[in-house]
Amino acid sequence: MPISLHDPQQAPGALKRLPLRKAAVLFIVAVSLCLSGLLYLQLEQSQRQDLAVAQAASSNLTRAMAQQAEDTFLAADLVMTSLVDWIEDDGYGAVQKPRLQRIFARRAQQLTQLHGIFLFDREGQWVITSFAELPRGNGVADREYFKFHQQNASTLAHIGPAIRSRENGEWIIPISKRINDRAGNFEGVLLAGIKMSYFDQFFKSFSLDDNGIMFLALTDGTLLARRPFDESLIGTSVARGQIFQTLLPNAPAGTAMLNSYVDGTERLYGYRQLASYPLLVSAATSRDTILKGWSERAFQSSVIVALVILGVGLFGWVFIHQVRNGERIEKNLRKAQRALEQIATHDSLTGLANRRLFERSLEIEFARGARQVSPVSLIMLDIDFFKRYNDAYGHVAGDQCLTQVAQVLRTCCQRKSDLAVRYGGEEFAVLLPDTDINGALAIAGQIRRSVIDKHIVHSGSPTGYLTVSLGCYAFIPSGNDSPEAFIQRADAALYQAKNAGRNRAAVLSLDSGFAELMRSDR
Repeated sequence: MPISLHDPQQAPGALKRLPLRKAAVLFIVAVSLCLSGLLYLQLEQSQRQDLAVAQAASSNLTRAMAQQAEDTFLAADLVMTSLVDWIEDDGYGAVQKPRLQRIFARRAQQLTQLHGIFLFDREGQWVITSFAELPRGNGVADREYFKFHQQNASTLAHIGPAIRSRENGEWIIPISKRINDRAGNFEGVLLAGIKMSYFDQFFKSFSLDDNGIMFLALTDGTLLARRPFDESLIGTSVARGQIFQTLLPNAPAGTAMLNSYVDGTERLYGYRQLASYPLLVSAATSRDTILKGWSERAFQSSVIVALVILGVGLFGWVFIHQVRNGERIEKNLRKAQRALEQIATHDSLTGLANRRLFERSLEIEFARGARQVSPVSLIMLDIDFFKRYNDAYGHVAGDQCLTQVAQVLRTCCQRKSDLAVRYGGEEFAVLLPDTDINGALAIAGQIRRSVIDKHIVHSGSPTGYLTVSLGCYAFIPSGNDSPEAFIQRADAALYQAKNAGRNRAAVLSLDSGFAELMRSDR
């Protein structure tokens, strides 16, 4: 008789398999949600970063534009100021005209941004220009800058809306100053025309996308220069734009993502008002251009994450079985890692730390000592006449002797932070954190006595038994100390002890500028 699908005898097996299926589903869902969340966070952070970089670039660009505009108008302003002083002092009669014309021409040639320099009398008629011949026409009494100076007694430079020169039809930005007679009455206007092409060339020196714009405007919103150049926009007002309506009243410089007042395109605008003149510069890059690279990365990342989620779903069941195998392998790896670490950091004969662990511990304790302003001590010790011991008893006995000395060091180093090291051959070291020189000397004396108490027979020693010599050194680390110098000073103390007759501990003192031996025979 066939076994039923719901046979009670098969229920336990079905119950065991069911949690694994749930675990696989939960795992796939959790991983998918995590990957999707991480993708969202990464893309959001990347977008913020791209926008922040663009904001910094826009701010730097407007700073450069503002500086260039400031320098351009300031140079013209300085030239005009000197000319106004000259004209007000000497006048512009028939005697002075030839000389003034030469000066005007020379100044216009010196400043590449100048279209020309022009002097008008109180009626707005041409008096002197930087050109060889005076233009024909009815004068400039109808110009905005002339009316401004007629009605305002200010001697400061005035920058007016862009105009076409009546000399040759070139677009210029007028900067003008009032000329007074000796009584302070209006005597005329001195004008310098800034070439709009000068700003156009300057704007073109910067890299912008096809939808990017740069412009120079008066603070009342009157457009003076623009890239890309559009003659129909020159002289129009953009005062209703958000830069002039919202941003400029609150801050003289900044960046913001705005929809263009002119064409409605969303751009990142940087703007800056000039410090000395009523001018504002602005540069804008379209949002699409800024985020173009981000959009491509977002698409690529989304495809990759989708493929990963698909892979997780396909191999979800395999993952469950691999977890168990992975745990067993990981346990074996940890055990092997501990064994390798023990081999890499400890001496195989004595079981003490080796020089690699010693050097690593020195760096750690130096840093801790510098932070906590606590002393670090080092004891270097050497078995006296060890070569004679090997010659007399053989290398096997010599290894046993090293092992017994190592056991003494382990016994005397009772704190967890103390580190006993086989430094090399018959030489050992003991690193003592948070221990001053007196503590190091006390431990050195304990080690020396404990070795003597072992009563290891040594026929080659004057005492008839095994002894050790020890050198101690301590200092408070400063953060820039040399471990090599630290070891050398402790080693120097060791050699002082050996030269003084062995079987003793010595301390190297550098307080008085020379090595001083302090013995401890207790």
